[in-house]
Amino acid sequence: MHDGIGFMSGGVSGGVRTRPWTALIWGLIGCIVAPAALAADCPGHPDALGTSRTLVVDPREHRLLGTMQYRETLPLADHEVVLTFDDGPLPRNSNRILDILASQCVKATFFEIGRMAQASPEGVRKLRDAGHTIGTHTEDHPLSMNRMSIERARQEIDEGIASVKAALGDDADTALAPFFRIPGLARADAVEDYLGAQGIQIWSADFPADDWRHVPSSRVYDLAMSRLEAKGKGILLLHDIQARTVAALPRILNELKARGYRIVHVVPATPERPATPTEPEQWRLHPAPDAIAHWPKIPNFVFADTSTLPAPSVSDFAWPGVEPIALVEPFDRTGWPAPGVPLPREAPWPRLSELPPENTAAALPAPAQSIFEMPEGLRVALHSVTPSLHHAEQAGPGGHQASKPVSADTADSRRVTRGKRRLAHGLERSRRHGTPKVAGHATTPAAAATHRGPLKRLVQIKKRNV
Repeated sequence: MHDGIGFMSGGVSGGVRTRPWTALIWGLIGCIVAPAALAADCPGHPDALGTSRTLVVDPREHRLLGTMQYRETLPLADHEVVLTFDDGPLPRNSNRILDILASQCVKATFFEIGRMAQASPEGVRKLRDAGHTIGTHTEDHPLSMNRMSIERARQEIDEGIASVKAALGDDADTALAPFFRIPGLARADAVEDYLGAQGIQIWSADFPADDWRHVPSSRVYDLAMSRLEAKGKGILLLHDIQARTVAALPRILNELKARGYRIVHVVPATPERPATPTEPEQWRLHPAPDAIAHWPKIPNFVFADTSTLPAPSVSDFAWPGVEPIALVEPFDRTGWPAPGVPLPREAPWPRLSELPPENTAAALPAPAQSIFEMPEGLRVALHSVTPSLHHAEQAGPGGHQASKPVSADTADSRRVTRGKRRLAHGLERSRRHGTPKVAGHATTPAAAATHRGPLKRLVQIKKRNV
């Protein structure tokens, strides 16, 4: 390993800030030294991804990390990645994760659950022996840290730390990093305040791979790489207890190598190992607006002399060897066009016709009297329908006769109506059953008397009524 190589000097202590150009120079030196360190750290694997550098952080200076929830994240350069694993140890999967990382000479950070450490203490010690960073993840992994009482949250935190320390043994104080990740990232102000008072740094993440969901390993790979590409750098959240993560991790590491990403190993600062010098804006995934260079503003000019410039004279426009032309008469534009010069043709645009005033009333022709004349045949038909209409008016609802008091005049009217009906019935019967007219002969007197019968009876009824 190359802890702090290229990033610290003997005279630099934790918390001291250097200028950006100083950090840049030391960073370039680190990049030059890194390949030799990688070759020494991963013998027999010349094509391994390796660990490019070790970043030393002071938990008391930067308490909250991970842009999924907080403003700050680790001070990484472009294409630098920090691998983190949660919820272990689980031997059947965690041991395979350790083997995959070892084959690529990659160092990561593991957040261990207390009861899992009690069940498999040798799994925690394997992490220490392989040189990985060990943090804690509560005792029982509750997903309600943002809702439980602070007393209960303190118990989860303290017991988780105690269980992992017990698994590590005698060197627990130096082997266990003051790093903590809240289960489910369910943050709460009271929990963060308590951890900060203990000098423990809280890690969120910059992007997950959703490997705790029921998805195939190919999906884990796709999410890890696509989200890393979108961010450009950051903290990747994985779980070493998941079989799908075991299947996806080799492909992820190979793709990181192919795309030029570099692995950064994070460790806590100690009196013997001071923090890596950084600038405040480096702890932002994207620099703050005030840290970005802007174009200089144009100053406001003040004119020393604001007097009016003199108007140009005719001599200012005189050309050498050219005599000015004197006009005999004043230039008159109103005299155009000159005689003999044809006018331009009229444009063939359509001409709009004048519309009448809006208040002008349209004069309609008066209707002729012939329009209201009724044909003779239609007049006879209307007269024949009149008795039926009169009878319908007298009928009540449902076709029944209306029950009204009957007067003498009403009785006479009924007799006249019945006479009219008999007349109409007789005319209809004579029309259908009467003697047909023979060609060349007139109707017989008897037939004529038959037709006159109903008329004569009607005249008699009228006389009686009078």
